[in-house]
Amino acid sequence: MGMFSSIDSAASGLTAERLRMDVISNNIANVNTTRTAEGGAYRRQMVTFAPRGNEASFAQVLSENLNAGSGVRVTGITKDNSPTRKIYDPAHPDANKEGYVEMPNVNIVSEMVDMIGATRAYEANVTVLNAAKSMALKALEIGK
Repeated sequence: MGMFSSIDSAASGLTAERLRMDVISNNIANVNTTRTAEGGAYRRQMVTFAPRGNEASFAQVLSENLNAGSGVRVTGITKDNSPTRKIYDPAHPDANKEGYVEMPNVNIVSEMVDMIGATRAYEANVTVLNAAKSMALKALEIGK
């Protein structure tokens, strides 16, 4: 794996993890949303990743090496179909006939754990970028 392909791979990871953090933040922001445009309570969203295939990458453009480059790509954002929570609050405007309100299937603790994981993965990709930059600078000093 060359220097530019490692930068490309880390950049794809940074982009994917940033989107993952955005989705997690959206889940946390909607933890109490009982009414959505689609109807019903908010559903937790999840980001799915897959290895990158044969797309043209930064490394391939620079080196014209068709086997270079890897990384990750986002395949989609899916809704979690796990059951929603029901709480008893007959005074709530979205309560059903029995007085229960359908609440989102978002668990703050699991969202925070996912956020920590996404942050750590983002930091790891930044470390890879910094290491590649350091190697490039050292390679430039060889000719002095």
